Amino acid sequence: MSEKTIPYKIYLEESEMPKAWYNVRADMKNKPAPLLNPATHEPLTAEELSHVFCEELVAQELDNDNAYIDIPEEIRNFYKMYRPSPLVRAYCLEEKLQTPAKIYYKFEGNNTSGSHKLNSAIAQAYYAKKQGLKGVTTETGAGQWGTALSMACSYLDLDCKVYMVKVSYEQKPFRREVMRTYGASVVPSPSDTTEVGRKILAEHPGTGGSLGCAISEAVEVAGRDPSYRYVLGSVLNQVLLHQSVIGLETKIAMDKYGIKPDVIIGCAGGGSNLGGLISPFMGEKLRGEADYQFIAIEPASCPSFTRGTFAYDFCDTGKICPLAKMYTLGSDFMPSPNHAGGLRFHGMSSTLSQLYHDGLMEARSVEQTSVFEAAEQFARVEGILPAPESSHAIRAAIDEALKCKETGEEKTILFGLTGTGYFDMVAYEKFHDGEMSDDIPTDEVIAESIAKLPKI
Repeated sequence: MSEKTIPYKIYLEESEMPKAWYNVRADMKNKPAPLLNPATHEPLTAEELSHVFCEELVAQELDNDNAYIDIPEEIRNFYKMYRPSPLVRAYCLEEKLQTPAKIYYKFEGNNTSGSHKLNSAIAQAYYAKKQGLKGVTTETGAGQWGTALSMACSYLDLDCKVYMVKVSYEQKPFRREVMRTYGASVVPSPSDTTEVGRKILAEHPGTGGSLGCAISEAVEVAGRDPSYRYVLGSVLNQVLLHQSVIGLETKIAMDKYGIKPDVIIGCAGGGSNLGGLISPFMGEKLRGEADYQFIAIEPASCPSFTRGTFAYDFCDTGKICPLAKMYTLGSDFMPSPNHAGGLRFHGMSSTLSQLYHDGLMEARSVEQTSVFEAAEQFARVEGILPAPESSHAIRAAIDEALKCKETGEEKTILFGLTGTGYFDMVAYEKFHDGEMSDDIPTDEVIAESIAKLPKI
């Protein structure tokens, strides 16, 4: 198919939308290590996990064998409100950069939550409702996940309790108000409403919080009431499964037009967007059917892939959650308050960590001011104001395109645009006013946190 026939935006028909999620673990030779009971250091059983998560989600979390898991019709019908999302050819950016590279991005911001997070939020809320629960608890960093979950819970008449990282709670009041509009209660974390929150405040007075802190509080609150369960917006296997709809749609659209990406780029905090985008392509690589270059982009202020250690660690600062084997900076690591707000988790998805450890993907860290330079450049030529998290991937895509300009290579670059940045104007203001800094942890700070890893 000639290049001229490829439209700016490629949309699938409803009939072409995926009817099953893809589970990349089924094709992995080295499976991700199991979650461990923090008390016994033994693999957690389905029964133990069911005290924290919904039963159907536990089954998905532990499933390493089934490559495809059917998407319930009710979830597929909900998806139709905002899916399929467009695959966009960045013609204007290519022209601006004067690069021979072809650049595509999968845009996940066409819904009220403003991000890809809704893909898993509706799934987790659906299974909670199906189980007859009253509500769910969760944490949120920049606020996209909390917004998405509050929307899904409102749709299904579930109660939703959100613990929002304090620095984001203060920087992003409008994101907080969207959650409240959908009926969620939103508490800045760490808070004095939980035992673990009070403990963290005593140990770190004045802290802006972290996802690890917020997770601890949300899990503690869910544990108080058997009619509630805890849900998580990233990191877990089940979340990567639900987010595979991103990559599946992308691959269907690209195959339809005979497009094969050479480089696939995603921002990485806990792994939901990156894992969702790359999963079906990674499956091809694992099966020996095709080869791709996968690049995870993380913030230099919280560089779990590039400066972390592959080891078992707590998923939360309060050390009450299961132990996961992942690339981690240590559950005590407190990232400096940054203006992006997201991508602040101390660890990385066990699935992605194993793929990275096996050399099947690479990772880079980028500084915040450089990220916002890329965000501004993208907004001016592509007409979308990107979320700061997404802009990490934009930074890398621009860098790869400029390399092609130098070498003359005509690579095809694909990246994930996870959402919009209209609730991130304080961050853009700081950037424009020259008040944004690049806070990078020292080797000593990381080593001190890593030294506290549990001895497994």
